[in-house]
Amino acid sequence: MVPALLPVQASRSARITPIGTNPVNPAANAVGPLPETPVIAIDSPEETMLEISNLALPLDAGLEGKQAEKLVRRAAARALNIPPNDITEIRLLKRSVDARKKHDVHFVATLGVELAGGAKAEAAAIEAAAHRKSAANVKAHHPYETLQVPQVDATPQAQNEPRPIVVGTGPAGLFCALYLARAGLRPLVVERGAAVDERMAAVDAFNVGEPLDPHTNIQYGEGGAGTFSDGKLTTNIKSPWAQHVLHLFVEAGAPEEILWQAKPHIGTDLLVDIVRNIRKQIEQAGGEVRFNTQLTALHFENGRLTQAEITQPEPVTELIPASRVVLACGHSARDTFELVCDAGVHMEQKPFSVGVRIEHPQQLINRSQYGKAADHPALGAADYKLSMHLRPQKGEEQGRGVYTFCMCPGGEVVCAASEPEGVVVNGMSRFARDGQNANSALLVGVGPEDFDGEDPLAGIKLQREMEQAAYRTAIAAGGEPYQAPAQTVGDFLAHRAGGPSKQVKPTYARGVAWCDLHECLPPFVARAMEQALPQLDRRLHGFADPQAVLTGVETRSSSPVRIVRGKNMQAQLAAAPVSGCVQDEVLSPAQLVPEPTSGGAQDQAQAKTQAAPESSAAANRQPADVAALEPETGLYPCGEGAGYAGGIMSAACDGLRVASALVESLRPE
Repeated sequence: MVPALLPVQASRSARITPIGTNPVNPAANAVGPLPETPVIAIDSPEETMLEISNLALPLDAGLEGKQAEKLVRRAAARALNIPPNDITEIRLLKRSVDARKKHDVHFVATLGVELAGGAKAEAAAIEAAAHRKSAANVKAHHPYETLQVPQVDATPQAQNEPRPIVVGTGPAGLFCALYLARAGLRPLVVERGAAVDERMAAVDAFNVGEPLDPHTNIQYGEGGAGTFSDGKLTTNIKSPWAQHVLHLFVEAGAPEEILWQAKPHIGTDLLVDIVRNIRKQIEQAGGEVRFNTQLTALHFENGRLTQAEITQPEPVTELIPASRVVLACGHSARDTFELVCDAGVHMEQKPFSVGVRIEHPQQLINRSQYGKAADHPALGAADYKLSMHLRPQKGEEQGRGVYTFCMCPGGEVVCAASEPEGVVVNGMSRFARDGQNANSALLVGVGPEDFDGEDPLAGIKLQREMEQAAYRTAIAAGGEPYQAPAQTVGDFLAHRAGGPSKQVKPTYARGVAWCDLHECLPPFVARAMEQALPQLDRRLHGFADPQAVLTGVETRSSSPVRIVRGKNMQAQLAAAPVSGCVQDEVLSPAQLVPEPTSGGAQDQAQAKTQAAPESSAAANRQPADVAALEPETGLYPCGEGAGYAGGIMSAACDGLRVASALVESLRPE
């Protein structure tokens, strides 16, 4: 619920301007439909505001109405040690739930506060707070500064270059293309799947039993895989691009509350309109978006990209001049990974994770997390995030990480297959998060040490084997094509096929086949899950409830490959020259440390449980440490599929980061 913490009646008016807009190219901002109520941010240097952080608020302060406003005003006044009437305006800047003590569940907020005495009174309040012991912190508030996109369309470099090509319309591709378009570069964006409305129809058809469309599904199409997710906008990275991503989402129609929520999310039902609006913004800024169009080849001469081959249905193949291609394909673009590998681009195995989805009644999670406060109207559906490190088992040099990922409060388990005769599951929530069940991925870490050899595509083979085994297992148990194998936690731990749960009705749309998941999970994955479930239950009561439902298999939590890139965000070919590189120098695997992924929770958990992988690029005779150098190939690996993100937020940040690097490469030195 959106709290009543919008501006309290102010005694003086603040100058306000829309946030997230493009000050360089105002025409790029006109796109609809957008929110009727303008999103505002104080950005005038004449306006000042205090920032009070770590301020405890009762749950009732999250309700609507004057009483909630009074509670907030009193709390802010108490933190500043001033009368409540001295406060002229309050803005909610951040809010989270503190449920560490079940008898005292409350909000922790950061507020922007204006005082009747103006800047002089606010400076005095900061000085007084510095000498007073208080849990809350007081400082001057620094408002959001709009992202400035440099114009490069008139530079000699830009005039002599073909327009850049962006491959993929997931978060990385969309935000990259938006930046490039607003820079005046008129990018061509190609997406193998359909536009979002046609994509929704294809997904709905598959859910009710129609054949799988291998080109347009939950993995492929406008918006990427994240369109059918919880729409989380959280990330473990501390990126300077993150605030811009949130404001650009709001500009495209996302609720303004994502700017102050500690755990913002959008939900599939809203993401559909938002990604459509971002695409319109790209087009209105000069970009072109082609759907049902797949990258099928890359051509290099003397180590530089010269052409890209794209293919549309029928098939119609077109060879396009290309000197800069942003490869923002998602984590499921397996054929794209193959063509990149065949082109001689350096790739390596990357740690990833596989497992199942686990479903509980949402009320069970609410009670476990919030105790007696679970039914308070200011609290929405509770979430959780669990991880642990197992002790090494026989034959293992180190223990594995087991953790939950992409938890979907009030959500559903979705049919996420993209290849024939393979079953894949994922999780999704709508904005309201009002479904009966909670679900999350329960994943086990996989690393290069689990494969024989250094084939960079070895992880894809494991994923595909698991998906096909899940399909066969469900069929053998009497299920229909693309039904998912499922088992209660109690039956899984007892190694019996069993039957339906007495408490949880699975939400997987095509239905489930009750069977023994050990038949489709690799033994090391099943063993790790068996070890972890009872221990995770001690951290979240009810997590290993015998009636909780496990649905398999989840294999697409992150990319199993990394396309290695240098400081300038460009990939490297085996025979391509690299600035500052000694061509005959071969570094040891220990020296071949790629740029750290900006991935989400799964990468963070794996980092605690696995050693740095030995680079497969060494096996390909990589001439130097690509990550520390600046190859000039014109190919820009980007986002989750390339191995540099893990979720909507980090992928969008990487899209902006890569776009910025590309634009800088075209500006005069």
